[in-house]
Amino acid sequence: MATAASRGIKDFVFEWEGKDRAGKIVRGEIRAAGENQVKATLRRQGVLATKIKKRRMRAGKKIKPKDIALFTRQMATMMKAGVPLLQAFDIVGRGNTNPSVTKLLNDIRSDVETGTSLNAAFRKFPMYFDSLYCNLVEAGEAAGILETLLDRLATYMEKTEAIKSKIRSALMYPCAVIVVAFVVVTIIMIFVIPAFKEVFTSFGADLPAPTLFVMAVSEFFVAYWWLIFGVIFGGGYFFMQAWKRSEKMQRFMDRLLLKMPIFGALIDKSCVARWTRTLSTMFAAGVPLVEALDSVGGASGNSVYSEATDKIQQEVSTGTSLTNAMTNANVFPSMVIQMCAIGEESGSIDHMLGKAADFYESEVDEMVAGLSSLMEPIIIVFLGGLIGGIVVSMYLPIFKLGQVV
Repeated sequence: MATAASRGIKDFVFEWEGKDRAGKIVRGEIRAAGENQVKATLRRQGVLATKIKKRRMRAGKKIKPKDIALFTRQMATMMKAGVPLLQAFDIVGRGNTNPSVTKLLNDIRSDVETGTSLNAAFRKFPMYFDSLYCNLVEAGEAAGILETLLDRLATYMEKTEAIKSKIRSALMYPCAVIVVAFVVVTIIMIFVIPAFKEVFTSFGADLPAPTLFVMAVSEFFVAYWWLIFGVIFGGGYFFMQAWKRSEKMQRFMDRLLLKMPIFGALIDKSCVARWTRTLSTMFAAGVPLVEALDSVGGASGNSVYSEATDKIQQEVSTGTSLTNAMTNANVFPSMVIQMCAIGEESGSIDHMLGKAADFYESEVDEMVAGLSSLMEPIIIVFLGGLIGGIVVSMYLPIFKLGQVV
């Protein structure tokens, strides 16, 4: 049985073997700061330890949202099957292949074992469990329906991660092609074009304008390749850091992303899907509207919707209906507002918002499929025009020489 580690003292996982009061050989594992603590704990349990071995912990990978979603689904499944909470933590922790997740679950289990509520234990790790997650767990504990809310949380997180994955796949393809095109053009400019330049110099004739332009670009690449790569990679790094750390930069980029042609509509629909899905989940859990809106804005993943949610929360707290507040925000599609109005009249806001989320999630699926089929011919034309233009420019002098001969 694991014991809670003292604050500030690093603890380890020990595998032990011993004999109980009846002389029967028993085995297990325990989390403690050292072997002496393991022996003392086992002694209190009436076990005489004969072998204690510290388990080697592999360096764990970073904990990702999909790891938390999988943990939530496993916990919901086991609790529905009647497995006690602490035992469920043990089973999930041992079965996870990421040591970082195992350690996180052991820490949470230790807190719960000492009498801390589950939502309070989760709140100690805000990097992995946001306010939405903790609020729903708290509501489930208070109402005695923890397994049901964990199941809803798992469904919500799985759908959210699916949308993120589809958007990443839609954006990854063109980005990867642009990177490959840049690398190919760089190799041609630095290694191939200079060889042609030496040949053309011996002609002693005037070169066509496209050839002169390509050769000038090649000379620039050869002379300043270090500057080009430094500006691109350094600028990209500082841009991403500013995007992560500066709120003004985040707001600017979020607005810009929503106004992008083609991709802007995809991002907008994904934000609406996540916003409606989050609010629907919170409503279904019985969380009050004003409190639920605290978590909804951040879950949308865009500062435009986050700021709109803050305004909606302020208006709702003063007595304005949710439908009117959403209309005043001027960022939501009319269909979402109409479905929200129907939900308010019928008393089934969570159901109507869930339907809206289903609709926009299917819209995202269709847009991603359409973009994938549309981007392929566009990228082929782009690469063909770029590489083909360079090749034709370098062969123009040869064609001209052939005509003269």
